[in-house]
Amino acid sequence: VQLQASGGGLVQAGGSLKLSCAASGRTFSRYTMGWFRQAPGKGREFVAAINWRVGTTYYADSVTGRFTISRDNAKTTVYLQMNSLIPEDTAVYYCAADLMGSGKEAFISEYDYWGQGTQVTVSS
Repeated sequence: VQLQASGGGLVQAGGSLKLSCAASGRTFSRYTMGWFRQAPGKGREFVAAINWRVGTTYYADSVTGRFTISRDNAKTTVYLQMNSLIPEDTAVYYCAADLMGSGKEAFISEYDYWGQGTQVTVSS
């Protein structure tokens, strides 16, 4: 499975960005796609996840109500719509795939494949 993340950039606080992650290669009917992020000097943290088959979603408390994860089955692409961005959202964002997931996986160790990361910078 190959994951290609894109869509990062520089945005002012209060603004929006939409990240994309295109999946290719071997996939399964039941799997989870997730987004994680890593700020400078910090560990990688869970942001959001989606069950690919049924579309159920799961979010970290810090982004609930501001971020929305979605998927396009035909394009095998997962999105992360980020609204009301704050400087604390500044990080490298990574997409990941858990090939046997249920949609609520929030730990790095649960994911099998990772994309290369895309930088999001929110200025104050």
